[in-house]
Amino acid sequence: MASPSSPAGGKGSAGESPGRGRAGATSPPPPPPPDTSQAAGPEEVVEAPTDDDAASSAPSSAIEPDLSTDDEGYQASLSTSYVTSLATDIRRGIEENGRMYAAYGIHKPWVPVDDLELGRNDLQHYKFTLLLEDQLFIAPISKNPQKILDLGTGSGIWAMDVADAYPSAEVIGVDTAPVQPKMLPPNLVFEIDDVEHEWLWPESSFDLIHGRELIMAVHDWPRLIRQAKSRLRPGGYLQLCGSWPAFASDDGTLPQDSAYVELGRIYFDMSERIGASGHEVTRWKQYLLEEGYVDVQEKVFKIPTNPWPRDLRLKQIGALELDHFRDNIKNVFARGYEQILGGDPNYFQVLLARARAEVLNRGMHSWVPFYVVYGRRPD
Repeated sequence: MASPSSPAGGKGSAGESPGRGRAGATSPPPPPPPDTSQAAGPEEVVEAPTDDDAASSAPSSAIEPDLSTDDEGYQASLSTSYVTSLATDIRRGIEENGRMYAAYGIHKPWVPVDDLELGRNDLQHYKFTLLLEDQLFIAPISKNPQKILDLGTGSGIWAMDVADAYPSAEVIGVDTAPVQPKMLPPNLVFEIDDVEHEWLWPESSFDLIHGRELIMAVHDWPRLIRQAKSRLRPGGYLQLCGSWPAFASDDGTLPQDSAYVELGRIYFDMSERIGASGHEVTRWKQYLLEEGYVDVQEKVFKIPTNPWPRDLRLKQIGALELDHFRDNIKNVFARGYEQILGGDPNYFQVLLARARAEVLNRGMHSWVPFYVVYGRRPD
């Protein structure tokens, strides 16, 4: 089953907000201001204290402030210490049940960002590239793009391949977790950010904005699509890609009561509970049209769930999907099944074992829909 790029994205995101600008992965900005929207109900009226009240409630002695400016170095040191500590926490992440999760972002991450997950990212990248017939994207951008943005870059492998393929372009990969490699093409930078924050990249600056497997990482797709349009150059493209685990078969060999199908239902249930619906991939085209993109295209590819196809390329894709499901699908549910749904971990392990056994059956000709939607900002 294809799944969100983690550090959405994914996966990014699968895929963008402290220190937007050019801070990069080495200088994350301070956290966003606290949410004050919880103050609900009637406004509380507080009477001003009388002189007697003030006298009776005041401490017995006041602390006199130091009004001198002789120790400004201490204040600067305090600020530097705070930023350094924050940067360390973001880089270290949060460990839970033996897995590592991103420490930065508006919403709680549900997919890990450790070595196991990064390996899954790389495997997914190879599978998706093969699915698109060795293309990194299918939006018809100009031959010499100057600037490309990858949302929810995850391990950074897509951004690295694009930077190599388009040396004319400055490529930016953004994610909430600084887990990308240090050895990079000279035209590639990575930034720590959350794409659900207000974007600080300059308007009208990108030839291509790309996001892949960001489901369960993005909660407000219309807003993201709106922000992307304003950052695209006139004529630039937004391309979104994502799997939709509504498993199907063309010949009726996938039983609807199978454990494999049940896992898909659990995935959708989890995504709905956190307000990041897994069904949003099916709405991307409409969102782009409503926002005023032109030349909008939606293409749906079939990812075989094991090597059952006769076609060699599809057989290879099926083998990669089988490997992903067998060894890595637990990454998607590692944190969410119990915390979001309150599910029984023992039941889930049994269900997972049944699904793994089912997907090994090459007589089950099932596949996963993979959506690619792109549109152009009008000239």
